[in-house]
Amino acid sequence: MTTLVKICGLSTPETLDVALDAGADAVGFVFFPPSPRNISFATSRALSARVKGRAAKVANTVDADDALLADIIEALKPDMLQLHGNETPQRVAAVRESFGLPVMKALPIEAKDDLLSIGSYTGVADRLLFDARPPGGLGKPFDWHLLENLNLSIPYLLSAGLNADNVAEALRITRASGVDVSSGVESAPGVKDPEKIRAFIQAARSAKVAA
Repeated sequence: MTTLVKICGLSTPETLDVALDAGADAVGFVFFPPSPRNISFATSRALSARVKGRAAKVANTVDADDALLADIIEALKPDMLQLHGNETPQRVAAVRESFGLPVMKALPIEAKDDLLSIGSYTGVADRLLFDARPPGGLGKPFDWHLLENLNLSIPYLLSAGLNADNVAEALRITRASGVDVSSGVESAPGVKDPEKIRAFIQAARSAKVAA
């Protein structure tokens, strides 16, 4: 099984190029002003032009309304929307229908009960992303064993607290179809480290994941 590797929160041409050259399958861009990884529409246009089809472009949003999503899509021309807020299954379905793009819904995981909401999203999202609670870029892992033996009809990615040193173990336990990293490849909040990006992608690619 080939693991999808996504590097999220990219904000400069230099680090985007590193992620692309190292073989990232997807590159993520944050449109959420409170985040240190937030980028402007002008920056997103410039970065989008550099991708040139070498990886999927993902727009990361938090409870964005339709007007903001339309502006993001116009600027970035993403291949997928990542909804990282409190979007309901109905909202996810509406976004997917309105904009005609695949949608990845992030779900915060802390305890076994948090898995109960998965079923309501599997019929409307194209992918799920499991993150720590509270959601969004805090760099803290949750108990990966909560996802052990999880059998879903929808592909899911793992996030939260991943880095080059632990991604192989995380994949072994969860058998996730992909991984999404942001703070785990940074030297400071919002500052991507080229060597950490390369090391993470190599570690994820080298991981032995059971089918």
